[in-house]
Amino acid sequence: MSVIVFAENNSNKFTKPTFEALSYAYAVAKSLSTDLVAVSLGQNVPDSELEKLNGYGAKKVISINNQGLENFDSMVYASILKDIIAQENGTVIIASSTYNGKSLSSRLSAKLKAGMVSNVSSLPTIEANNFIVNKAVYSGKGFATFNITTPIKILTLSINSYKVEQNQEPVNIQNQEFANNKGSGMVITGIQKSNGAISLTDADIVVSGGRGLKGPENWHLITDMAELLGAATACSKPVSDIGWRPHSEHVGQTGLTVAPNLYIAVGISGAIQHLAGINRSKVIVCINKDAEAPFFKAADYGIVGDAFEVMPKLIEAIRKVKAA
Repeated sequence: MSVIVFAENNSNKFTKPTFEALSYAYAVAKSLSTDLVAVSLGQNVPDSELEKLNGYGAKKVISINNQGLENFDSMVYASILKDIIAQENGTVIIASSTYNGKSLSSRLSAKLKAGMVSNVSSLPTIEANNFIVNKAVYSGKGFATFNITTPIKILTLSINSYKVEQNQEPVNIQNQEFANNKGSGMVITGIQKSNGAISLTDADIVVSGGRGLKGPENWHLITDMAELLGAATACSKPVSDIGWRPHSEHVGQTGLTVAPNLYIAVGISGAIQHLAGINRSKVIVCINKDAEAPFFKAADYGIVGDAFEVMPKLIEAIRKVKAA
């Protein structure tokens, strides 16, 4: 038996959620006294990138670098991964709770008749025949406990919920060919990707704006601060709906769910749908001129003031600190 982790790449680069999943999967493998196998699927993933998976506990990395795997297709990826799971006698399968990771895991769950729990945030309790995991429910307002009893178990790890930890385990990279990536019958006609320098799902800091900024011409307040802090930029749903910002930056219950170490909300009232998408952030800062804005109840720190007065002062203060 073995633990298998899906090492997801973004444009042939492994990002923070992948290393979180590797670290988590290694801890699970240790508790089961078994080996960890990492699987990378893609087209032309360079050896230099695969070598970055070294030192996170995987006994080996299986790299499938086939034509036709450049764009993620959950049906194709699940078909290939199913064969690898059989080959490696995988009993616990772990992926990140990204869109791709959850899409792939749900298909694998159906193919393998495996119990699946998504968005787990802590290590399972493994004793006798019990495999017990916890996950947040009701937009983080509560927790549910599951006991997975199927022979194969599938987990997706909530982003930014487990510390990245390196170790001294050497890794063996194996390149393999699989012939069953025929395609799913779907044709990808175009792909839109966020233009931001930092992916929202990878960001340690997120600076987000709402309608309080009054128009896209004022968005430089968000981007200037984000650039200084090395942060990603985000927005509320109304901002993306009216076209001020792309939908790829929409954070909330119907958009992206993020869990950065620091989330700065500027001119966002704090509707429950928005809070549901950011409530796992470690520290939340709210800047709003309305002292009664709901966001202040969720924030760790709040500034009651006009964003057009507060933001330039904060940006200047950050510049001085960075220049010192």
